[in-house]
Amino acid sequence: MYTLQLLAVAIVVTLVGCGEAKRETAQQSKAEAKPAYRVFVTNENSGEVTVINGTSLEVMSTIPVGKRPRGIHSSPDGKTIYVALSGSPAAPPGVDESTLPPPDKSADGIGVVDAASMKLVRTIKAGSDPEQFDLSRDGKVIFVSNEDSAETSIVEIESGKILHSVKVGEEPEGVTTSPDGKFVYVTSEDDGTVTAIDTEANKALKTVKVGRRPRSIAFKRDGSQAYVTNENDGTVTLLDASKHAVVRNIELGAKGVIKPMCVILSPDGSKAYVSSGRGKKVFTIDTAQNQVIGSVEVGTRPWGIGVSPDGKLLFAADGPAKEVVVLDLTSQTIVKRIKASDGPWGVLVLAN
Repeated sequence: MYTLQLLAVAIVVTLVGCGEAKRETAQQSKAEAKPAYRVFVTNENSGEVTVINGTSLEVMSTIPVGKRPRGIHSSPDGKTIYVALSGSPAAPPGVDESTLPPPDKSADGIGVVDAASMKLVRTIKAGSDPEQFDLSRDGKVIFVSNEDSAETSIVEIESGKILHSVKVGEEPEGVTTSPDGKFVYVTSEDDGTVTAIDTEANKALKTVKVGRRPRSIAFKRDGSQAYVTNENDGTVTLLDASKHAVVRNIELGAKGVIKPMCVILSPDGSKAYVSSGRGKKVFTIDTAQNQVIGSVEVGTRPWGIGVSPDGKLLFAADGPAKEVVVLDLTSQTIVKRIKASDGPWGVLVLAN
């Protein structure tokens, strides 16, 4: 009898232990399913978006979206991801465009991804060869750089209609909405300019000369100034955003070696981070002094970059290596290299 009682107790203990183990496993799975944040990375060559769990730093999903996904943003509420898609063949500097295949204009548009299901739900037509874009502050309109038509399309998201097309410089790329939403800056790679577009009148306010091959724009949190990367000058131009005028240039390194590409701000706005393409580094600028305070080599050709919501990690898309490089901003060391798909390009960090 005593032996049977012990056996019964042992069975109960085992069942309780199994139940606790299952609950722990379920809790772990739930934690993995809902990380603190996710990192969405466009892959230009494979036509996919890689989704990375911000807690485990592991790939959690790969989303097919369409041809040449590059620019990426979320809606203000974080429920929708938008991705610029293009059917035009890649034509980097020095390529004879007459040797390229004809563009597939049916593939041009802005892909719309549901952030919860992580699936493409529709594609919005947004002019020819979309590369970069940004949203209005209310999330109802998208401003799209149309690279091969030298204009910016203003698109209503709900209807999918192009409301206006504004002429800007040749090969427009970077697009960023000001913090107050009153204007949008658009860079022109060929003309070396930034055009300010009035978002109420939907027309160009002013065009200002910056540097050679400007790529990306980031505004200070108060909207007083903006940073513009100049790929072929190795500089970042600081603009007065009220006058739409150049304040000065911030030198990063030798022209032709350091090629500033993407610029973003830290969550608290105290720093600006700049990727340098074939220069292999990410630079840090103190936004109070507007001076470079450090740099670290992160990969073969870092382009798109994003920062975790707590400001501790930076994610850099390294296209040639097919990796997303994770940089610890405190120690300035690489903590992980995450395999993505083919040609990582743009980075979006989205808090859950």
